[in-house]
Amino acid sequence: MRVLAGDLGGTKTILCVAECDRNSVRIVRRQRFECAGFKNFSEILRAFVGHEIAADFDAVCIAVAGPVRARGSVQQVKITNLPWSLDSETLQRDFGFRQINLVNDFVAVGYGIEALPAEDFVLLQRGEPVERGTRAVIGAGTGLGQAFMVWQQEGSYRVVPTEGGRVEFGPADELQLDMTRYLMQKNDRTSYEMVLSGPGLVRIYEYLRHRGDHRESPMLAAAIERADPAAEIARGALEKNDPLANAALDMFVSIYGAQAGNLALTVGAVGGVYIAGGIAPQIISRLGDGRFVRAFTNKGKMSDYTSAIPIRVVMNADVGLIGAAHLAARMQMEPAIVDMS
Repeated sequence: MRVLAGDLGGTKTILCVAECDRNSVRIVRRQRFECAGFKNFSEILRAFVGHEIAADFDAVCIAVAGPVRARGSVQQVKITNLPWSLDSETLQRDFGFRQINLVNDFVAVGYGIEALPAEDFVLLQRGEPVERGTRAVIGAGTGLGQAFMVWQQEGSYRVVPTEGGRVEFGPADELQLDMTRYLMQKNDRTSYEMVLSGPGLVRIYEYLRHRGDHRESPMLAAAIERADPAAEIARGALEKNDPLANAALDMFVSIYGAQAGNLALTVGAVGGVYIAGGIAPQIISRLGDGRFVRAFTNKGKMSDYTSAIPIRVVMNADVGLIGAAHLAARMQMEPAIVDMS
C-alpha cells in the first residue's frame, strides 16, 4: 500500500511517501519544510506532491500539533503554535486524494512507538512493567505534547490524545515557586508548556539571568541572538559547561521529570512512560544523569508506585511520521478500529 504521511508541528513539517503493510512502514521519500517559509499547509503539501498523481496514494494521514475536532466525516484542526487551520474535506477536494485523515500529533507518536525497534529507545528506569498496562507519552518540542495508550481487546493499543501540556504549572521547590511569580508578572497564567518546550527553556534561562545567581556569558548571549536560542542554551550547557546554561537545563530536566511523573500518576501508566519530542534526544546525557528520574519518582506516598514504572526516551526523530504512515495504512485496512481524535 502506498501512502502519503505528514508530521506538522509548530516549527517544521515533515512529509513522506511510504510503502506499508499491516506490520511495516518503509519510507521511500522524505522531505522537511520550515513552516515559517510558507503561508499555509497547502503550500507545503503542493511543494511536496509536485507532479505526482494524488489518486495514486491509497491513503493520506497528516499528524497535526493541535486538537482535532470531527464534524461528521470532516476533521478540522487549528494548529496550537501556528496561525494555521486544516480541514480534511477541503484538502481532499483541492488535491484529489482518495482519502485523507487528520490526527493529533501525539496520536501518531503513540502508534509510531509501537512500530519502532528496541534500538530506537534509551532506558532511563527499568521498573517493573505491567503487561498490557496503560502507557503514557510526553514530549517537549515547540510545545508540550501528552497522550496515553490503552490496551484494547483487539490485541493492540489505542492512543488517546490530551491537551495536558496546557495545565497550570505546579512548582516543586522554592526556586520554581519564585520563577512562577516571575512568569505571572509577564503572563495571565502559567502552564507546563510555558516552561517545558523550546521557548520554555529560554524562559527558564531568562528567569535565572534576571535572578542573578550566574552571570551571562557574552559569547553565549551573542549565540542566542543570532541562532535558535533554546538550542544554543542546551549547547552552552552540554558542550561549554556554561554555569547559567547549566542551571537552566538542570531546572528544565527536573521539571520535565516531575511532569512526566504527574502524567504517569494521572493515567496510571503502569505499562511505561515514553519521552518523545525533539528536545529529548538532544539532551539525552542530561536526562540520563539521574535528575529526571529523581523528579519523576519523588511523589511522596506514591514514590514506590512511580519507581516501578519503566521510562524510555524515544531517539527516532521520525516516530510521528512513522506513526502517521502506519495510521494511513491501518485506517485504509481497518477504518473502524482507529480513533481519529
